[in-house]
Amino acid sequence: MDLEIILGIIFPFLGTTLGASLVFFLKDKINDKLQKILLGFAAGVMIAASIWSLIMPSIEESSHLGKLSFLPAAIGFLLGMGFLLLLDSIIPHIHLNSDEVEGIKPKKKIDKTTMFIFAVTLHNIPKGMAVGVTLAGAISGDIVLTMAGALVLSIGIAIQNFPEGAIISLPLVNEGFSKKKAFLYGVISGIVEPIAAVLTILLANLVTPILPYLLAFAAGAMIYVVVEELIPESQSGEHSNLATIGVAIGFTLMMILDIALG
Repeated sequence: MDLEIILGIIFPFLGTTLGASLVFFLKDKINDKLQKILLGFAAGVMIAASIWSLIMPSIEESSHLGKLSFLPAAIGFLLGMGFLLLLDSIIPHIHLNSDEVEGIKPKKKIDKTTMFIFAVTLHNIPKGMAVGVTLAGAISGDIVLTMAGALVLSIGIAIQNFPEGAIISLPLVNEGFSKKKAFLYGVISGIVEPIAAVLTILLANLVTPILPYLLAFAAGAMIYVVVEELIPESQSGEHSNLATIGVAIGFTLMMILDIALG
């Protein structure tokens, strides 16, 4: 396996791991204002990545359909949103700063921390798929999807994962967990991304014929996470304007990375 492919797979996981490692350097939880900015930033990066790295390539891949070139992107996007909605409705989980259990209520009691990790892990699947799909396209020699573009997406997601890793691990210390255990939970939440990416690459022969649909599918799943989790959490309570600024910064940064380097 080429070094570029390996780097593309592990960059997002490294971002989460480095973010989670902040538990060893910060004494307290992340300041509320900073958390708002980071959540907004993550949302901005994911929105831009969904558009420039996934939806636009999906439409380009379907250019032979003429005026109907939007069709695979539209179908894939809705399927991606629907898939995450289905998983969200089934898997028991809770969100940041919430005690309300979503999904099917478990018969046996599951502790709050485990369900929070479930939520983060669930919402990391689309990011792993997005990296895997773009890498699979690049490996197959696709003229639209390049290795440089796939690496840019991977780096963008890694940047977004850094604050996410911190937001996961630091509150666990305040819940009474040791720093080592909080770090481990943060790392575990991100391991699903390289797994999803590798599985997608291994299925490259099956993926390539339906690439436009899968690109948009990953975009739909990522936008679902933004709309269902990141934006509501960033806009709740005070300092919501800071989250809006974070969105603007994250969106602009990812757009620049994708266009300048992709």
